[in-house]
Amino acid sequence: MKRTKLYKKALLAACLTATGYVQAQQSAPIVVKASQIVSDVQPTMWGVFFEDINLGADGGLYAELVKNRSFEFSRPLMGWKAEQDFFDESALQVLNRLEQNTANPRYLRVTKNSNDTHLSVTNEGFRGMGIKKNLRYDFSVLYRKPAAGISITLELLNTTGKVIGTAVVPVDVAGNNWQKAAVSFTATDSASKGSLRVAFKGNGSIDIDMVSLFPSDTWKGRPGGLRADMVQKLADMKPGFIRFPGGCIVEGFDLSQRYQWKKTIGPVEERQLIINRWNFEFPHRAAPDYFQSFGVGFFEYFQLADDIGASPLPILNCGMACQFNSAELVPMDQLDPYIQDALDLIEFANGDVNSTWGKKRAEMGHPAPFHLKMMGVGNENWGPQYLERLALFTKAIKAKYPDFIIVNSSGTDPDGQRFDYLNTNLRAANADVIDEHYYRSPSWFLSNAGRYDNYPRKGTKIFGGEYAGHSDRVVDGKRQNNWQAALAEAAFMTGLERNAAVVHMASYAPLFAHSEGWQWTPDLIWVNNLQSYGTPSYYVQQLYSLNKGTSVVPALVNGEALKGQDSLYASAVVDKNTKEIILKIVNASATPQTKDIVVEGAAGLSKNAVLTVLGSQDLYTINSFDNPAAVSPVTSQVTLSGKNKLHYTAAPYTFSVIKLSMGAR
Repeated sequence: MKRTKLYKKALLAACLTATGYVQAQQSAPIVVKASQIVSDVQPTMWGVFFEDINLGADGGLYAELVKNRSFEFSRPLMGWKAEQDFFDESALQVLNRLEQNTANPRYLRVTKNSNDTHLSVTNEGFRGMGIKKNLRYDFSVLYRKPAAGISITLELLNTTGKVIGTAVVPVDVAGNNWQKAAVSFTATDSASKGSLRVAFKGNGSIDIDMVSLFPSDTWKGRPGGLRADMVQKLADMKPGFIRFPGGCIVEGFDLSQRYQWKKTIGPVEERQLIINRWNFEFPHRAAPDYFQSFGVGFFEYFQLADDIGASPLPILNCGMACQFNSAELVPMDQLDPYIQDALDLIEFANGDVNSTWGKKRAEMGHPAPFHLKMMGVGNENWGPQYLERLALFTKAIKAKYPDFIIVNSSGTDPDGQRFDYLNTNLRAANADVIDEHYYRSPSWFLSNAGRYDNYPRKGTKIFGGEYAGHSDRVVDGKRQNNWQAALAEAAFMTGLERNAAVVHMASYAPLFAHSEGWQWTPDLIWVNNLQSYGTPSYYVQQLYSLNKGTSVVPALVNGEALKGQDSLYASAVVDKNTKEIILKIVNASATPQTKDIVVEGAAGLSKNAVLTVLGSQDLYTINSFDNPAAVSPVTSQVTLSGKNKLHYTAAPYTFSVIKLSMGAR
């Protein structure tokens, strides 16, 4: 930690050159033309992409601590361990009421034949349960019991089996109808890998279902809500949009596993659990306990977007399963239900409370509309089979909602025959937005900083929907989110910002990863059961989002955009609301680069500017739970050397944001 602090001090010293030059070669100045507006920057420019991968939802964002709470996994007692001191094979039975309840058919019948014996089931949680000392925990269960005689007690356990919290569950009502019992209690100690024991006392039989345990410190204190520290990481980015629910899970391995939004709303006990495709996608990172409970469903996604001030961007299945897996298709003459789902979703988000789907939204606690303005049709789909299905969606949506924005897939890669075919045909159809994905090496990002310089300014816009610099294989786990990748992403993003007339949205992917449950690396935010931290890439994304500005202005060297000359990359925006000029500079080289920054067309520049620097002398530096701020922003104040000039040295391997105030007196 001391070494990190010393480096950051040295980093600032290397970057502050207002009082004189440092030992570095100075070349032509960076000229920022503050009055020459190139284009507007969309409010949605920088956003986040969420997919339930890497235990992103269950075991992550969704704060539920009990795994397989409704016994619906393919192995009904997965995650549960039975304990009894008198062996009785009939003590625990999983029953199936499929004909009566297709969404939640299974439940557990517990039978205890003696007052003097121990019988319990213990839930292991998602790679354990994160328990915090002195925090209240809220337990609930659905139950029914034919007669009095059996009771339930709870014990929170730490890793060694020590009891760190107890409660008695009030299952007092006897009869054949399902009841809900709830109790709250406080943990007496912390545990990173705790567990919950549900013990049965007395003599008799009881049925249980939806066994649930939530911490009380959820986001906004909502019962059954989201994990607060993870949401706070998103809120701290101030994203312009949130894309959900994916990603490949939208498609499913086959269509039976596709994401169906209507099955993710309403009471949680009525949301039908399905397998998560990341359960088995990578055999060497298989997660046989990875399912989707949909505790985070479409209502919660919309609510989350509303909470953090982001525009919602849902992605819907277009009648195609994953083309890498099964390539299953819905016949064209059977596509109407899929299209109706899209139309109904717009009504669910925006409809009057008296409309069919607007009423359902209101019943869930949000009578006000969610102001949905855009939707993706398909995810990484390709070929003529995609285009013909997309055309039917587009016709139906535009007929009812002419101004609604439809995001179109460009497939899996940013180039090649598949991309060219889609790009050509989508532009010919005057598509609103094309979603481009690029998971590539850092060198690719550096060399593609000018990718959009020659894209058409009018017509179809671009969504950089999924991108990340990969210094290693995505399923290797080595060098996770190192500074080399983040620095290259920062350089590439200068090109996105410079071309905001073309690029209206961009988001890094994936968003979350559990340290013991990941399938894909790198990722933006890492979590364990008690902690979370942002990666170097997180801070790059955050600095862009917090310094978005309202208008792009030129930042030129010798009359040209700075996109790799001398390993420097730059872009500039003006914020008309704060009256600031914001310059972003990336030095991707191992040597310092000195520049005069000259501002033209801005009256009354303040003599002081705000400098924020992100960097590391080691390209393979990563953040971690032990050192979450190894690569993190350092902010200071610098002084202009003249009326409209700043001497600046970009230290090696740094991303710098310089904010200059206009209109000072």
